[in-house]
Formats: sequence, C-alpha cells, structure tokens
Amino acid sequence: MIGAILGDIVGSRFEWANCRSKSFDFLTGQCFFTDDSVMSLAVAKALLDCRPDYSDLPEQAIRNMQQIGVKYPDSGYGGMFGRWLLDPNPKPYRSFGNGAAMRVSACGYAGQTLDEVKGLSRMVTEVTHNHPEGLKGAEATAVAVFLARNGKSLEEIQDCVTREYYSIPFRLDDIRETYAFNETCQETVPQALQAFFESRSFEDAIRNAISIGGDSDTLAAITGAVAEAYYGVPDAIRAQALPFLDDRLRKILLDFEDRFPPPAPRP
Repeated sequence: MIGAILGDIVGSRFEWANCRSKSFDFLTGQCFFTDDSVMSLAVAKALLDCRPDYSDLPEQAIRNMQQIGVKYPDSGYGGMFGRWLLDPNPKPYRSFGNGAAMRVSACGYAGQTLDEVKGLSRMVTEVTHNHPEGLKGAEATAVAVFLARNGKSLEEIQDCVTREYYSIPFRLDDIRETYAFNETCQETVPQALQAFFESRSFEDAIRNAISIGGDSDTLAAITGAVAEAYYGVPDAIRAQALPFLDDRLRKILLDFEDRFPPPAPRP
C-alpha cells in the first residue's frame, strides 16, 4: 500500500513535466498525493469494511470510492470517473483507463490465494472499469503484488506476467526517449511492471518508472505497489512519505497495515 502511495507522491510533480532521467530529488516540497493515492486507500477501506467472505465488496468499493473521493475533488480524476463519483446510481462505463491498475494493490495483500486475489481485483475494478483491458491491467498488478509478497523471485513474477497478461518486448532504454503520456492500461501497466523488472531496490524501481516519462504518478504508483511487496519500503523513505497524507488518509493506511502487515524492508 505505502509503495503505491509513494510512487504516486514522487511521480506527482513529473506528470506534466516529465523527467527522462533517474537522477532527480526523490521527495521534495513540490510533491503531493493525487487520485492514485486517494483511490488506493478507498479500495483498502472497502476491503476493511466488507464482510469476511468479501461478498459485499463491490458495494463497499462503490461506497468508499464515492464517499472518500468527493472529499478530494481536485486530486486529478479523469472526466468519466469524476462524473461517476457524483452519480447517485453509479454504473460501470466500459473503461480501460489506467485508474483500474493504480488503485488495486490492496487486493494483493488481502487475498490469501492467487484465485482470491483475482476475484477481489475483479470485484473492485468492474464497478467502473469493466472493459477486458481494464480488468486485465488491474489483475496483472494485483497478481504481481501477491506473488512478490509471497516470496516469488523477480524472474518468476516476470514469467507469470508475460505468460498470462502482457508480452513486454522492450527494455526501458528502448522507450525512454519516445514513450508518451497514455492513460490506458495496455500502454501503462506493461511499462510500469518493466520498471520493476529492471530494478535493484524499491527506490530504484520508482526512479525507473519516473525516468520513462508518460503518466508519471500512475506509472510509479503501479511500479511502487509491486516494488514494496518485493523489496519492502526503507524506513527512512516511509517516514518522509507519511506526512504528505492528511489524517483521514493516513488512518486508512495504518488500519490496513494493522490487518495486513507490509513486508519488512530487505537489508
């Protein structure tokens, strides 16, 4: 969870001013949380609030995304999602936007089996992003988080992703100068996961994601979610990130971590 939030915060200042390098100040006063963090935490709260068998998870996802989302009207929602947040009778709108993948990391912690993770991902995603590509992007992210936190090697995670979800026929160096802003799952999730696959540490993974430009906060949120599950988040970076959240969002994060403890940082 904190990995996705950190990626969002670090990437926030680069979304409209892309950085094509891994050399930049990691967390500065210019950083801020965006809709990626708000919706990740809304999904986390839905998982905390629902029944033990998760049978009411879709309803809880709608309720929490709407109730929490409207408290942060300027956090950068897309047009269709912004209207969905205010709709008294919200319906899915066939989206394959990358918002499906950036908010789903909590499912990779709450699910106890791979099949359960896939089911949770679908339930929290299809209330808005019910296009097959939206569902695929969310599931690939949640599955990668689950595999990472359960001790799979980087190579094993990569093999699963490329076998079941996305062929990734590029390295970051191949796309760094030409990759453009894109809000679809199919042009964001593979790039974000490749940033993790080429990483050597949590921070390096985030720097990889930022360095290719594009939709920087969402790319880094997806990368950060998987990187946290694999590497853990260094205590010093975590301590720097928490003050960016307000009391409401910080409480959701801490409540979620109390039930689903994050991995300890790798030495």
